[in-house]
Amino acid sequence: MVAISENLSNNKNSMCGIFGVFNHPEASKIAYLGLYAIQHRGQESAGIAVSDGESISSEVQMGEVAAIFNADNLGKLRGRMAIGHVRYSTTGVSSIKNGQPLLIKYAKGQLALAHNGNLVNADEWRVKLEAKGSIFQSTSDSEVVLHLIAHANDKPFEKAIEYALTKVRGAYSMLFMTPQKLVAVRDPWGFRPLCLGKFGNGWVVASETCAFDLIGAKYVRDIEPGEMLVIDKDGLHSIKFAKTVSQKALCIFEFIYFSRPDSTIFGKSVHTVRRELGAVLAREWLAKGFKADIVIPVPDSAKSAAIGFSKESGVPFELGLIRNHYIGRTFIEPSQHIRDFGAKIKYNPVRDILKGKSVVVVDDSIVRGTTMRKLVKMIRDAGAKQVHLAISSPPIIGPCYYGIDTPDKDQLIAAQKTIEETRKYLNVNSLHYLSVEGLLNATKMPSHDFCTACFTGKYKVK
Repeated sequence: MVAISENLSNNKNSMCGIFGVFNHPEASKIAYLGLYAIQHRGQESAGIAVSDGESISSEVQMGEVAAIFNADNLGKLRGRMAIGHVRYSTTGVSSIKNGQPLLIKYAKGQLALAHNGNLVNADEWRVKLEAKGSIFQSTSDSEVVLHLIAHANDKPFEKAIEYALTKVRGAYSMLFMTPQKLVAVRDPWGFRPLCLGKFGNGWVVASETCAFDLIGAKYVRDIEPGEMLVIDKDGLHSIKFAKTVSQKALCIFEFIYFSRPDSTIFGKSVHTVRRELGAVLAREWLAKGFKADIVIPVPDSAKSAAIGFSKESGVPFELGLIRNHYIGRTFIEPSQHIRDFGAKIKYNPVRDILKGKSVVVVDDSIVRGTTMRKLVKMIRDAGAKQVHLAISSPPIIGPCYYGIDTPDKDQLIAAQKTIEETRKYLNVNSLHYLSVEGLLNATKMPSHDFCTACFTGKYKVK
């Protein structure tokens, strides 16, 4: 997706992902594979913590999973239980001290934590806890939960977690690990996905089901909003730690962009939902009387939507832009200025496909619009006769406080310009966003169960 990549270019381009495994002789290697499958959710840092039943050891480094872990350091992480994390920073600076899993030793022993989401009242609790003598080792909001658990060490472990979670607000899917237990929790609103799988004689928990597919685990169910699932030698124990909220707040952006298309989240196939987003987008686009010769996606996250758009509209699907998947980060830019170097190193047009054509470009969203403007110029320079832009989400008018690093409102193009002003800025013949109603209808789920705050400005958790 152009929009989020232009937004998160300094934060390695995705969300956080978590993975846990219980009762496997090579737990660290299974965790490695699980994290590898959800690498798209964060490339800033990665880590694995492993329990051998008596103590927990961990390895956390900056960088991507494949670059961090090898046979040597995985071989040192011995045990039958593990949790892992891939991160980009939504709160806290980009630093190894904010890498996860966080591992502490407190009155009741060792405890590791991996967190996907964002706590909206973490700063308030940090001030309160520091006033009581707590010393924080990181700037991550996740550490607040560990301090709250430590302050409740007079309670049984599960009750201490429950105590801590009733004090914080916001989005959290979390994995806790003691030397003997693996605990999965999901906030009462269900912002972030978290699913349970069966793996041989053990269990796995992950942000997305694509992690199960890689290791051959069987998807069982989602961790429910407000549920604490304890996994130990006695099996599974489900605890409802929070009151049921009247409306859930499932993050609609998981369907639009973040999750892999081969995953199932919130009980739905991501690819199927994205394809339907494209189909609804096409119906709305056609209703305005637009026509085109071909439809192309901005690779890779808009492919499913573009397929749906093409099938519904009858406009042939083509690959007009090719993405270079191996760019990583480049520190070498030619001294002689090359116009739009950043966009060109990531994408390249297929001139024979675009030349002389009226082109519909499908993308999943627009944040700042700077990269999209460069892409449109690239497509026009390749010979396109017309460029129509169709976006499979509504205009983003507000930032997210629940774990997506969208910019402040003054950096959001849709919050600062009208659609017509944006069309002129991007230099496209037409610009159509999917309506909020169309977005929600495409999921074929109850519309009140989604968080759409970035499109509507209505935040369910203050």
